[in-house]
Amino acid sequence: MSKSVHPYAHRLGILRDWRSRWFTRGKSYRDQLQADVLMREYLEKKLRGFYVDSVEMERGRNSLRIMIMTSRPGMIIGRNGEGSTKLKGDILALLAKIKADIPKEVKLDIQEVRSPESHARIVGHMITEQLEKRMPFRRVIKQTAEKVMANRDVKGVRISLSGRLDGAEMGRFETIKRGQVPLTTFRADIDFAREKAHLPYGDIGIKVWIYRGEIFAEKNKERAKTAKANEQAKK
Repeated sequence: MSKSVHPYAHRLGILRDWRSRWFTRGKSYRDQLQADVLMREYLEKKLRGFYVDSVEMERGRNSLRIMIMTSRPGMIIGRNGEGSTKLKGDILALLAKIKADIPKEVKLDIQEVRSPESHARIVGHMITEQLEKRMPFRRVIKQTAEKVMANRDVKGVRISLSGRLDGAEMGRFETIKRGQVPLTTFRADIDFAREKAHLPYGDIGIKVWIYRGEIFAEKNKERAKTAKANEQAKK
């Protein structure tokens, strides 16, 4: 019998990198892993509605760097950086509350996501917002799929909803697909996300798959060179 595998985990080491990047062992491994999980849960809950795509963490011996990818960086940073300063203070307070080791240097980087319609988590947030405004679910997923397919980087999209759709007594499952979504091809760049819409009669589960074409080793090198050149130009 076939088993479904998370598209992100399926491609770790092939197309994807780990979202927490550090090395340690013994008791400190357990403590740092727990701190990462709790920080990620806290940030995802606190920044709900800010269209956050991912939260990545890097640790050194005496440093911690938290990278928040969002399509609304200005809303998080705030006027004159007040928002990011407050958020950094909240993170330090959380680390103190859970009795985790607080590094000497804590950096908070808020990075902008270009073409948000090609990122599954942001698309999931868009659907969540509309469903919580009580808009018809079929219209929401149809319009969202068309908006995603209008992006030239996207080759295919699949959106699934499950739960008490339209407040029906019995839970059901609704899905829509445009283009192709080859889940079993390792070189296929597939972004996947799960979200929940909180409604008066219960939660609606949302799943989004976005296929952005195939990635080969040569294309990876070209992208890395382009990204490096862009970073140098900014500096």
